[in-house]
Order: sequence, then C-alpha cells, then structure tokens
Amino acid sequence: MTDRRDEGLEVRVRRTRNLRTVGVLASVVVGMVGMAYASVPLYEIFCRVTGFGGTTQVATGEADRVLDRVVTVRFDANVNPELPWTFRPVQQTMRLKVGETKLAFYEAINNSNETVVGTAAFNVTPDKAGLYFDKIDCFCFTEQVLRPGESVDMPVSFYLDPALADDRKMDGVTTITLSYTFFRAQDQSKARQIAELPATADKAGAGGAKQ
Repeated sequence: MTDRRDEGLEVRVRRTRNLRTVGVLASVVVGMVGMAYASVPLYEIFCRVTGFGGTTQVATGEADRVLDRVVTVRFDANVNPELPWTFRPVQQTMRLKVGETKLAFYEAINNSNETVVGTAAFNVTPDKAGLYFDKIDCFCFTEQVLRPGESVDMPVSFYLDPALADDRKMDGVTTITLSYTFFRAQDQSKARQIAELPATADKAGAGGAKQ
C-alpha cells in the first residue's frame, strides 16, 4: 500500500512540474513574440536617431550655418516590380556646401490603366552619412497617388548638417548617394476614392500632377 501511494504521489509531482515547465515555456514564447513586434518601431526610432543603415533625418528648419566644405549628392531611383511606374531623378547629381539648403526633384509616371498608390523607402550611402543628411520636406513623407498615365514632379528639400565636419569618420567623404525605391502601397483605398472623383475635381487637388 505504501509503495502504491508513493508511486501515485510521485506521478502527481511529475505532472505538476511538467505543467509548470509548459507554462514557463509558453510565457517565454509569448514574450519573445511581443519583443519582436516591439522591436520594429524601436529599430525604426534607433535608425532615425543614429542614421544607422543610411536612414536620413527630419529637420524642422534650415541649418544655422554654412561651411566651405563641398559635397556632391547623387540621386538614385528604383521601382519595385509590383508597381507599374516609371520613377527617375530629374537631376543626376548636385554639388552643395555643407549646411546649404537645396531642392531636388524626382519624377514618377503611372504606366498602368488604373489609379495606384505608391510609397517610397529611402536611404543614403555611405550609411554613416545618414546621421547628417537632413530633409526639411520630402515626397517620401506621404503616399503618392497617380491616375492612369499621370505624371508628377516630386520635390525633396534637404541639407547636410554642419556637424558632419566634426565627425572624423566623415573625413574624405566627398560624395553621398540619396536613393529611393517606390513600392505599391498595401492600402489602395485612397486610389479607389480618387478614381471615383470627376477628373476635373481630381486635377484641382492633385498638387502638381500632370497628364
């Protein structure tokens, strides 16, 4: 009798331990998933603050000073295959002084027979220059909507932070490439709304779009 009771007690203890182990493992998995989701916005914030991965900065105004150091900015354009657009820089290169505000343009053309919403991802190379590339205004801040055959000139206003000159890692950097890649936006509801508007009303609010 004693042996059977001991065996039963041992089985119950093992079950309790197994359940606790499963519970702990489940909590770890849930925690890891939560951290994975949280890490996305945290990573984005980290990139914007540090310029990591060539992420550019957002400026609220112009630089407080202009230096004599001159840098050449190259403009690069790419389109994801799922987006039926032509996308290109209006100018290939631009020379500017560090701290000097410049305005560049890109052109996008919708080659399809449907209204499409596009969104742009961007970065600069070398990656270390991202910390000093400040955008005052940019088409990449908002989604772009183009009707069939419609084209639009899209501006980007920017400058290079004068703090660049104090960073030894930026010594010898004479050329910076600003690169954009346009993608088809997952949410196409705005395209459907604009497609339903009369053409004259849409042109009035297109913000510079042209046919």
